[in-house]
Amino acid sequence: MLNPDWDAIVEEIVSFIRTVVSEAGAKGVVVGLSGGVDSSLVAALAVKALGKEIVMGVLLPVDFTPAQDVQDAKDLAKLLGIRTEYVEIGPITESFVRALKLKSADSQARIPLANIVSRTRMAVLYYFANVHNCLVAGTGDRSEDLIGYFTKYGDGGADLLPICHLYKTQVRRLAEYLGVPPGMAFKPSSPQLYPGHKATDEIPIDYKKLDPIERMLFDDKLSPTGVAEKTQVDIKVILDVLERHRSSAHKRCYPPMLREW
Repeated sequence: MLNPDWDAIVEEIVSFIRTVVSEAGAKGVVVGLSGGVDSSLVAALAVKALGKEIVMGVLLPVDFTPAQDVQDAKDLAKLLGIRTEYVEIGPITESFVRALKLKSADSQARIPLANIVSRTRMAVLYYFANVHNCLVAGTGDRSEDLIGYFTKYGDGGADLLPICHLYKTQVRRLAEYLGVPPGMAFKPSSPQLYPGHKATDEIPIDYKKLDPIERMLFDDKLSPTGVAEKTQVDIKVILDVLERHRSSAHKRCYPPMLREW
């Protein structure tokens, strides 16, 4: 994780993107641009794989999306030379609020509504993908995938996942290696699904510590006790990571089918 061969990693991902798009008979890819590191890296890799002419970036802000995030997404698209679409999805998500007769003060509805925001973004991305015969390139990384930190059929809804094998710390370094501006490559992560939303408020521990924990648990197959000893992280956090992995297994596989049950 500390000294990877970035050129080899890029070539592997580029080859993967080309193969998936070619085998699907697609004319390119659509990427949801948030101004964050994951989507910025996926867009940069897609351009490297396919060329800027057949990569589309879609900006999908809501009224609480930070203006800097929107500007960063626009700046990245300009840097890469890709075409973009801009869709303000606030009115769409508000229609759900009205139809469901929800109140903003209802704390129990916060996460379900946040998931509606994510699923609305997915629906719009697929609209543009369908119109242009493209695939939706997902932006999930391994740090979040392993603990189910994504919305099922939301940001988890995609046709290919080019960076899902990379931990967040690797994603940041690869983005920097490919020339993604530091302000995007090292920006604090946030899905921006509700006002003030920060990833570090919801994941068990900061990515710099989470990544080694996940690598030791799921790649090296160390015991929770062994991981706690090596990382000097409370065993409760290690067990929390394991439980999130277990309980989110359904998000990482095809829905159960009776004949395979």
